[in-house]
Amino acid sequence: MQVLGIQVGTARKVLIGGRAILTAIRKTAVSGPVEVKPLGLEGDEQVDLSVHGGLEKAVYAYPSEHYSFWRDQRAQAGLVDIDDQLPLGAMGENLSLSGLLEADVWVGDVLEFAHCTLRVEQPREPCFKFNAAMGFNTAVKAMAQSGFCGFYLSVDRPGSLQPGEAFALHQGPRRISIPERFNARMFKHMR
Repeated sequence: MQVLGIQVGTARKVLIGGRAILTAIRKTAVSGPVEVKPLGLEGDEQVDLSVHGGLEKAVYAYPSEHYSFWRDQRAQAGLVDIDDQLPLGAMGENLSLSGLLEADVWVGDVLEFAHCTLRVEQPREPCFKFNAAMGFNTAVKAMAQSGFCGFYLSVDRPGSLQPGEAFALHQGPRRISIPERFNARMFKHMR
């Protein structure tokens, strides 16, 4: 398991549905080590703390294996030409991971890196800003149906991370998996 990319973003206004909305969903790649603090990565901002950020949602991780699915979704929506590459961070994630899918992750599991430790807290719940970031109005629905949501991490041991770094997964109490919790939340919102 490896961190393929690390991305951070600052808050900025974007036009969504004719309204200027403040968001930090657009992330930029970091090339070297980045400091990991209790509230997230150095240089990363979260705008709506009811949905993103805080101690339990300090870092957002996303499996890079799902990027081909999103490229296909964008192509079906008529948004992609042959040269369009969806860059890591396009989901709004801080960490683009390789080798760890949602189906392998449970709330309470620990990701141990060389210089910091992160704990799995909960799945991401997509919001209207995700539709805008992806460029089509059914992106939230596609995430809900696919379960390709990624997961939020809290910071157990602050330190640093860098792209290319390997990590180990240590099992937590194994009471509820990320897919189970995601499906329960999506069902609740769809009722």
